[in-house]
Amino acid sequence: MSGQISPPVSESHAPYSLSRRGFMQIGALGLGGLTLPGLLRAESKSGVRSSHKSVILIYLVGGPPHQDMFDLKPDAPKEIAGPWKPIATNVNGIQICEALPQLARNMDKLVVIRSLVGNQAGHDAIQVYNGHNPSKPTPAGGWPQFGSAVAKLQGAVDPSVPPFVSVCYTCTHGPYNEPGPGFLGQGLAPFRAMGKTRDDMVLSGISVDRFADRKTLLKGFDDMRRDVDASGTMKGMDTFTEQAYGLLTSSRMADALDLSKESPKVIERYGVGNPKVFMDANGAPRVPQSLLMARRLVEAGARVVTLNYSKWDWHGGRNAEGRANNSIFLREAEDFPVFDKCVSALVEDLHARGLDKDCLLYTSDAADE
Repeated sequence: MSGQISPPVSESHAPYSLSRRGFMQIGALGLGGLTLPGLLRAESKSGVRSSHKSVILIYLVGGPPHQDMFDLKPDAPKEIAGPWKPIATNVNGIQICEALPQLARNMDKLVVIRSLVGNQAGHDAIQVYNGHNPSKPTPAGGWPQFGSAVAKLQGAVDPSVPPFVSVCYTCTHGPYNEPGPGFLGQGLAPFRAMGKTRDDMVLSGISVDRFADRKTLLKGFDDMRRDVDASGTMKGMDTFTEQAYGLLTSSRMADALDLSKESPKVIERYGVGNPKVFMDANGAPRVPQSLLMARRLVEAGARVVTLNYSKWDWHGGRNAEGRANNSIFLREAEDFPVFDKCVSALVEDLHARGLDKDCLLYTSDAADE
């Protein structure tokens, strides 16, 4: 992994010359203290451990109000302090919102980073996924997100499990969505586990041996086409094709996405939401089960799992039942307990399974608050 990873030269911007070290340090995860070299170094030092280093990124769409969750101001005037009271956690000197009692009991497993701010005033998801300001010049193709960089440099742990998996739902508000693999190309895009893709991960009416014969035939056609392909499209198609064959000839990925294999007790601990109800219409659904799926994907071999959760950019609007809800504090009372339950469940689950030594759970937002 020596040398440099530099974006292609754009005609409209000066050439970029970005060192490997500099490239690895971009992105919200780098700002939070985790750089890709550090991740790889930790993995190399794991010695006899058979597991892999991984990251679960929970994007809280629109940005939750930190002053009502982890940075309360109880001594401030009422109009600033808000209605929530701080409660003690299991770490001396740290208090958080009273609506988050389960996270308070797990504070010894958490770190609240108060020194980070967005690089621009909007709620665009791009600054969460790759750390760049979307209004500033970008290289041709755009900057890649963190998971795409990991997939490029590390590859798959298991050929049947993509290294970068997205459990994100597509929001109708474009800036809330993941920016993509950028100049690394579509071959490094996340595998999107939601929707119809899941139905395509099984062989229907064909044996694995016959499927392999068809793969050999397809490769022959690809070799003929490659001579006339000058766009690089074939390279990206190769990645998708190999990924598809791995998924179809192994049940590992399909099993990871099948929550029915979990005990009802575990599912209840996380909670379940309706994936068809998009909060405030343009946000993401409030689906606690996505966190459980992320844990299962990491166990199956994914290196980076991203998911989006609910909507936190509150300016009135309606709640999950469609009722008018014009108070930010009413939305907090609605969302905080569900968030408290599912995140604490994931934290406890990672520790109970020994995954805490190899998996970083990172919640992030793109708020200007």
